[in-house]
Amino acid sequence: MAVPKRKTSKSRRDKRRATHSISAAKVNVCETCGNPKRPHHLCPTCGTYKGRDVEPLRLDAP
Repeated sequence: MAVPKRKTSKSRRDKRRATHSISAAKVNVCETCGNPKRPHHLCPTCGTYKGRDVEPLRLDAP
């Protein structure tokens, strides 16, 4: 079975984990209503995407 030959130092371990932080979600401004919205998503306030009115999908549940 494979076993590490040397102990991983705290410095090396922490350098590896430095990129694991959580970042806040990006927020853009809707072109139509000016309210905040997530990029590449339908505006929750006015229901537009890229300046066009979009209706959400309505599927009948089985």
